[in-house]
Amino acid sequence: MATMILIGTRKGTVMVDRSGSTWQPRPIAHAGIPVCYAMRDPRDGTLWASLDHGHWGPKLSRSRDGGATWQDISSLKYPHGARYIAKYLPTPDFDPAAPAAQPEYRDATVYKIWSLATGNADQPGRLYAGTIPGGLFISDDGGDTWELNRSLWDHDSRGGDLFSGDATSENRWFGTPASVDYGVFEPGIHSIIVDPRDSRHLHVAVSSAGVLETTDGGRSWVGRNRGLLNDYMPDPEADWGHDPHCVVGCAGQPDRIWQQNHCGVFHSEDGGMRWRKVSQPDVGVHFGFPIAVDPNDGRTAWVVPAQADSQRMAIGGGLFVARTDDGGQSWTAFRNGLPQDQSYDIVLRHALDMSGDNLCFGSTTGNVYLSEDRGASWTCLGNNFPPVYSVRFG
Repeated sequence: MATMILIGTRKGTVMVDRSGSTWQPRPIAHAGIPVCYAMRDPRDGTLWASLDHGHWGPKLSRSRDGGATWQDISSLKYPHGARYIAKYLPTPDFDPAAPAAQPEYRDATVYKIWSLATGNADQPGRLYAGTIPGGLFISDDGGDTWELNRSLWDHDSRGGDLFSGDATSENRWFGTPASVDYGVFEPGIHSIIVDPRDSRHLHVAVSSAGVLETTDGGRSWVGRNRGLLNDYMPDPEADWGHDPHCVVGCAGQPDRIWQQNHCGVFHSEDGGMRWRKVSQPDVGVHFGFPIAVDPNDGRTAWVVPAQADSQRMAIGGGLFVARTDDGGQSWTAFRNGLPQDQSYDIVLRHALDMSGDNLCFGSTTGNVYLSEDRGASWTCLGNNFPPVYSVRFG
């Protein structure tokens, strides 16, 4: 049974402890600093927080005493020569021999450490970090040092090896609005799934590119976007350019993977080889950001829907959580304990989590809700938290 909830907020890390049948928040940690993501390493209990310093840039903070004290560690850095294609520029009209557009390159710097994940028990020091602008960093010493995964960074879907020269292929990784606060519009890695059966098998999700898979520990990567539909692209079934908002896997049935996508909810029963759209707009299940899956039953998942991209708020002013128990064939909306009038909550991609029969989510309006009966009913843990970026059970 989970005994802690870690909440990353715009103004620090909130730790909420179980005390008998109640939950009690501690004084805020990292006060005044935006925390993109906070989590507990299940292998050794270390707490992690991704700090988004406006002046000093992103940093990681680590606690090895349950959150009593925190230590900032060296920030992730791109190696010298790391570049990416920021955009394409039209060539002059007077040069008919020139290609239709030329890439504009930009030196890579870490704008945000957007996601964190741990390795399996057979890799006790392994950690992963996903960044904006789309880098996957790996540590094998508990976070003391980090290395960029070059094969993903140099992937053909984003131009090839730009350390060695100019692009050898067209860039298909587009930007995410989550980077706009940094004055850029770049892609970002927000979801990292490690297969509990095989530590060399990972999926990562990129906004906006899609899902990629490695089966050899990150030496090579392939796109896994078949079946996804992007309704605002000229070719909705294109190999790249998709916008998964959050991708999660079932620990007990790892071949069952779910994603809340910009263009709907999708489910895969074969490890991402093929996706199936399981949205049901008639019950409000379509657009949204977070998704959670039952750790034992990969047919069961939860979403917190939103009105639409253009209206990022609760549908019709009433907040609800939807659950499927049959792989997305049907969805049930649960509203008991949630506000049903004048609710403007939006729940971001990392701000929903589950543990056992417990679910918890937080919204950008500072409301945090807990269910202890698999989402059927909800209680409010607080209405005056800072805007919530992430929620994880510890």
